[in-house]
Amino acid sequence: MTAGTTGAPGAPPEPSLEDPCAERGPGVPPGLRGLDTGHLDVFLTGQVFMDMIFTGLPGLPPPGTELVTDGLGSAPGGIANIAVAMSRLGLRTGLAAAFGDDMFGAYLWRTLSEQEDVDLSWSRKVNGWSTPVTVSLAYAADRSMVTYTKPLPMPADNLVSDLPKAATCFIDIDRAVPDWALAMRDKGALVFADLGWDPTETWSTDVLDRLRHVDVFLPNAVEAMAYTRTRTPEAALEALAARVPVVVVKQGSRGAIAIDSTTGERAAAPALPVDALDPTGAGDVFAAGFVFGTLAGWPLGQRLSFANLCAGLSVRHYSGSLGAPCWGEIAAFGETGEVPAEVLERYAFIVPYIPEAELERGPDSVTRAEPTLR
Repeated sequence: MTAGTTGAPGAPPEPSLEDPCAERGPGVPPGLRGLDTGHLDVFLTGQVFMDMIFTGLPGLPPPGTELVTDGLGSAPGGIANIAVAMSRLGLRTGLAAAFGDDMFGAYLWRTLSEQEDVDLSWSRKVNGWSTPVTVSLAYAADRSMVTYTKPLPMPADNLVSDLPKAATCFIDIDRAVPDWALAMRDKGALVFADLGWDPTETWSTDVLDRLRHVDVFLPNAVEAMAYTRTRTPEAALEALAARVPVVVVKQGSRGAIAIDSTTGERAAAPALPVDALDPTGAGDVFAAGFVFGTLAGWPLGQRLSFANLCAGLSVRHYSGSLGAPCWGEIAAFGETGEVPAEVLERYAFIVPYIPEAELERGPDSVTRAEPTLR
């Protein structure tokens, strides 16, 4: 996504609003969703950030100095990472979030609703509240971040007063499971959960107790081992499988392992063998792929493979949330020669789900979103 020109001084930048996923549409056959047309595939809440990513830096600027770079990416961040990733796969995605009444808030709202087709019916523009901003300085295959944020003037859960009908919802269990998620689960929605790094490094077992309200848990290996007090990802997977029906432990470049206790399946899938430039948001893209595979009714191994494929395609770009792949990129990847034919064979099961309009288009036809304000 490339923003257009700015308007009057002080006016928000105008997104181009050209949908980078021109083929966007329901990829999952409606009969597999178990829901009537018009219901959501996934619902989620959280905080949206304006992400600004400086790239090409030789290091951090020492005090009193200035660095100049020609690499700047800007994109919706925070919960928007996973909302965009899901919408780009054709999942009907609803988001409840607060947006500031400032320039960034206006830009983020339009980008998500008009360009990325995320349903913001449950979101709200908050007068007098500033949009959270994160500036990331990327260098030496790592990054440092500075975030500006002010507390919301109301509890975040207050945004969800009218529950939507949805097949799934997505939550973060580093805090208590919200009442709206419990209510949605009672009505048949599957609850997917993830969590972030514990800055206190206490790894409270309260998190594990919350898993009784969760259907699918998607931690990374470090988090899984820390919370279960185990020494290997495999041991952590076993411990978590005793608490939640479906567990996936993400291992980055080593792929992912999982147990589905509802079917008795166990699976492992390797990561996509590509050169990773920016892993930011890869876990969110992985989750979007796994939700899609779950709604499609795929076996556990295929769900893992598709999630790894989506995540692998996203890390090839400096892009933040707007690096999530569309079906066009998924279709074109098989024609790029980037990976051997025997690797591509793992993903043959995906072909029936690719929109027909994309199957005959070559790799040069794919339009990537460029997350840069110009």
